[in-house]
Amino acid sequence: MKILVCISNLPDTTTKIKLNSDSKSVDLSGVQWVINPWDELALTRAMELKEKSGGKIEKITVITVGDKIAEPTLRKALAVGADNAVRIDAIASDDYYVAAQIAEYVKKESFDLVMAGIESSDYNGSAVGGMLAEFLEFPSISSVSSVELEGDNFVMKRAIDGGTETVTTSLPAVAIVQKGIAIDPRIPAMRGIMMARKKPLTVEAPADIQAVSEFVNFEMPQPKPPVKMVDAENVGELFRLLHEEAKVL
Repeated sequence: MKILVCISNLPDTTTKIKLNSDSKSVDLSGVQWVINPWDELALTRAMELKEKSGGKIEKITVITVGDKIAEPTLRKALAVGADNAVRIDAIASDDYYVAAQIAEYVKKESFDLVMAGIESSDYNGSAVGGMLAEFLEFPSISSVSSVELEGDNFVMKRAIDGGTETVTTSLPAVAIVQKGIAIDPRIPAMRGIMMARKKPLTVEAPADIQAVSEFVNFEMPQPKPPVKMVDAENVGELFRLLHEEAKVL
């Protein structure tokens, strides 16, 4: 069995975002790049499944759509324990484009389970996993918080209103995972970092696919106004501020 984990290369959430002078793109100089947290947990769970499978799960591949700046992030995934990595050499311009590019690669290969984080911590689009399943015509399970290998099937638990649902599905399938799929992301050990240098990282040419949306411009959020202190006895003034300025009443 083989598992494919989709990886997003993202700025660390502590990075101070700056815009270029034209406000049409983000200034990437000095950005610290990381694996998207949901994807990192998906990779951790994939590694746990492989280790407990008794050899049934043969290979874990990680894949991303991005330029060369994404390679250190893929190397980190290899250091965590992935067997090989694939970079589709294109700018990840929108969710549709990313899902379509990954789907074209999957169609050429053979995977039993494709895992994708439920969203990314940059644009929070929450669309790639579902689109990928549609492009591939694979069954998909969303909001997955648990995956177990039982015999030749993956048994998953997903969050639903008021509880949890247990699901099995035919393979191949797409699992769109959320927090809870693994407790903590794995941190690469020195041995893993050294081994990652020898693991294959393949660069694939992008398929002839056009994005369906574009970013017109970016705007930084308005600075927060200073705090206004209101006397505890002046309820009328507090109500006025909440109604007229904060506009929450």
